[in-house]
Amino acid sequence: MPDILCQESISEAESGKSAKRVYLIDPLKDPRWGELLARSPGASLFHSPAWLEALRRTYGYECIAYTTSAPGEPLENGLPYCRIDSWLTGRRLVSLPFSDHCAPLVRGDQDLRALVRALWEECRIKQWRYVEMRSLASLELINPFFYPIATYALHRLDLQPDLETLFGNFHKNSIQRKIGRAEREGLTYEEGSAESILDAFYRLLVVTRRRHRVPPQPRRWFRNLADCLGKALKIRMAFKDGRPVAGMLTIRYKETLVYKYGGSDARFNSLGGMHLLYWRSIQDAKQSGLQVFDLGRSDAGQIGLITFKRRWGAAQSTLTYCRLTAKGNAMHIFDPAVNTWRTRLAKQAFACAPARVLSALGTVLYKHIG
Repeated sequence: MPDILCQESISEAESGKSAKRVYLIDPLKDPRWGELLARSPGASLFHSPAWLEALRRTYGYECIAYTTSAPGEPLENGLPYCRIDSWLTGRRLVSLPFSDHCAPLVRGDQDLRALVRALWEECRIKQWRYVEMRSLASLELINPFFYPIATYALHRLDLQPDLETLFGNFHKNSIQRKIGRAEREGLTYEEGSAESILDAFYRLLVVTRRRHRVPPQPRRWFRNLADCLGKALKIRMAFKDGRPVAGMLTIRYKETLVYKYGGSDARFNSLGGMHLLYWRSIQDAKQSGLQVFDLGRSDAGQIGLITFKRRWGAAQSTLTYCRLTAKGNAMHIFDPAVNTWRTRLAKQAFACAPARVLSALGTVLYKHIG
């Protein structure tokens, strides 16, 4: 059992409730963390030790979790964070970097208040630049402490209907016909996580990220994800006459299949390669008895992507990121949630950079902007 640090939360005597103590644990070493995830309906891929370990291996982040459960007791709640100490973007707590969402795993308001107050104290005392939370839950309880910084659309497809019904719910022109086009074009499908498949996928990812004017994540991030997640992770590839035209990375967690990354060769988008990969993912998820296909987050301004996901019959919800900021802290040059002239200039440079240069930039920058 690792050493477990503890700190006392701010007293709640004014509300007539006894003060709670908040303990700091290492979710990668404390066996109670996995037990909590197993019995928590709100636990997601992004809470999992495998995801946290991939973050640690790739970016060197220190993973911690706050809880009101004392050492030696069953873990009743938890709020995971990564400590990011960067000369470029400052000292921050983020729950969690490169994760679509990471809800607090709590049963009641009192526990959540204690955890949030502990975060407030740590931010104030240790002078963190900010504390960020990426939660699917209502923000009403934490509004006095946190303020919203970004809003995203989250799409999830209910997989409980049979495949025929699911296919019938797809948009006829945009989805059904594209799947048929991919089949008529003779696109072939491969999956796995071998180096050859990872290389093909990463090349597509780099050109796609350049189209979007952002650098790609380091290649080792995907290798670490594959190593940490094992058979739960699949890289799915579509080929035309041996040429990779579309790629998708999915991860299975509990009863959910998560789409996390994708890329394509824009010259072949009309062939329906990405549509084929979505359809194969849905078929595989149904065969495995999964209940949900999580299509991931989209920026609020990505109207085309939001429309594309909705046309698969996915339900849309709102995902809001919020922050607690110590007084007087300033924004930094590469703040991913702030659209400044500096970030706009950087995006123009990313769009023109050669693939090798863009990949190298991603390797350098992503540790700082998680």
